[in-house]
Amino acid sequence: MTGPTAQQTPETAPAAPPISFARGAPSTDIVDVEGLKEAAVAAFDTDPAGMTGYGTAVGYVPLRRWIAEKHGVPEDHVLVTNGSMQADAFLFDELATPGAAVVTERPTYDRTLLGLKQRGADLHLVTLQEDGIDLDEVEALLRSGVRPALAHVIPNFQNPAGYTLSLEKRHQLLELAREHGFVVFEDDPYVDVRFSGEPLPRLLELDGGAASTSVVYASSFSKTVCPGIRVGYLVGPPALVERIRVRATNTYIAPNMVAQGTVNQYVRGTRFPAALERVRSALAERVGLLDVALREHLPQASFRRPDGGYFLWVELPAGEGHDVRRIAQEATRRGVAIVPGTDFLLDGGENAFRLAFSGVQAADIEEGVRRLAAAVAAAQG
Repeated sequence: MTGPTAQQTPETAPAAPPISFARGAPSTDIVDVEGLKEAAVAAFDTDPAGMTGYGTAVGYVPLRRWIAEKHGVPEDHVLVTNGSMQADAFLFDELATPGAAVVTERPTYDRTLLGLKQRGADLHLVTLQEDGIDLDEVEALLRSGVRPALAHVIPNFQNPAGYTLSLEKRHQLLELAREHGFVVFEDDPYVDVRFSGEPLPRLLELDGGAASTSVVYASSFSKTVCPGIRVGYLVGPPALVERIRVRATNTYIAPNMVAQGTVNQYVRGTRFPAALERVRSALAERVGLLDVALREHLPQASFRRPDGGYFLWVELPAGEGHDVRRIAQEATRRGVAIVPGTDFLLDGGENAFRLAFSGVQAADIEEGVRRLAAAVAAAQG
């Protein structure tokens, strides 16, 4: 007998399409593929020598200039890298040396934790509140004698929590940095994907921009253009940028000129503003649907709906024996992926998980949360 059978058993029925809340990346439908293709052609037509040559370790010079103008700093304050994680790595190599005290948020991006641990830094994770890092805890650390070389914060729509550092806390953190002589690393890849509320000034701006001595700033085009382009950058005092330029030269001679030239053409072009607005609108729709679905299908969960970015942090009631590793396994069995909260902490997080709404089609969000709710129930049972 050929063709599909009239009836299928659960064992032979096709599996439901997977739904992933795990990866912090946009779905292809909100990436301006045609615009990027045009920008790449324009980059080669405009500057074939720049696209095909090694270039310089500071990055593609016209893009470096655009970034400097965006932040109101001289060009020697800017280094363009292969993604912002490369910028992070260079800065950590300079400041997070073995035994150096480093303050970071709790929870924080898992790759940040990994990079700092690999370098042997003395890590001090400080509670992340809904308005940003708990500065009372930071002050208590300082009073206890901890002298950090670096304080790492993700001030806008933090990964994994989605929280934003308030304006008051931005000022307070800078005051502590000046008083105690540590550097604030403002890791800010999500700042331009705000979809509600009013934007806040960057710590770099509050510290004087070109005159800043307490802030090193990093950002990325992964969230505003596309992640596959792998272009990020660092803004900081020229002496520090020059030391990192030497590291960059010794690491890869120069970053990817084709990618950076394409980004340069794209962000200077006419399509970029509309494409960015499309990204913001899609993210706003998706987080709204996620909010509604969680309230309906996981009413016991607590979370704060973010004003931008890619992520939402969910906590289940403490003291009820939740095991997020088991929840993640049960979710996988049901065709839905999440990231356990334990990935973003040195300890704890067994009752929490991160949901990335950026890559999930709007039509799939409620079904994904239904499966997740079933996984939570199964794990507890």
